[in-house]
Amino acid sequence: MDLIVLAHPNADSFNHAIASRISLTLDQLKRPFVTHDLYADQFPPALPAAEIERGAELPEVIQRHCEQLVAAECIYIVHPNWWGMPPAVMKGWIDRVFRPGVAYRFSEGDSGEGVPCGLLHARDAVIFNTSNTSAQREQCIFGDPLDRIWRECVFGLCGVERVHRRMFETVVTSTTNQRDCWLNEVEQLVCEVSAGTIEPRTVIG
Repeated sequence: MDLIVLAHPNADSFNHAIASRISLTLDQLKRPFVTHDLYADQFPPALPAAEIERGAELPEVIQRHCEQLVAAECIYIVHPNWWGMPPAVMKGWIDRVFRPGVAYRFSEGDSGEGVPCGLLHARDAVIFNTSNTSAQREQCIFGDPLDRIWRECVFGLCGVERVHRRMFETVVTSTTNQRDCWLNEVEQLVCEVSAGTIEPRTVIG
């Protein structure tokens, strides 16, 4: 099973178009998948204190997300670049679902101060981002913090070694033809990742 997680409040956004193309492509490839539109689902992002400890009793919706994350062979993430970060609801999804004992663990005798061991079984993670910042400004001035967040701080820490990322910019000035070309790139990347014929990389532009 593959997992698609989308975070954008506007149902007419290009992010939604990306998620739809991923779904269509996986369907054509006859790969089973689950999609979560975090805004449409009204996912509750705030992590309560009672959930912090490993082994905590979880609400049904969080338990279901955890089980799907563990079962995923490939994880697709779709969201805009907001202040060099994912939208708050996406960050909340990470906080509540990438749990100790689910996405990572600490060695026996480690009180949490050491380096965690990743537990996710996913072969690949694919992140699609959109931005209204030019590629040159994103890389030269901001240093592309989203790449570090997803590649190292989230998936790298949790055991997913093959991380692919595509940033589409500049969306606000893009044409219909440009967006159509981008969606074709989405389809191609999904096909290549599903077939295992592409090496991990980040592309901005």
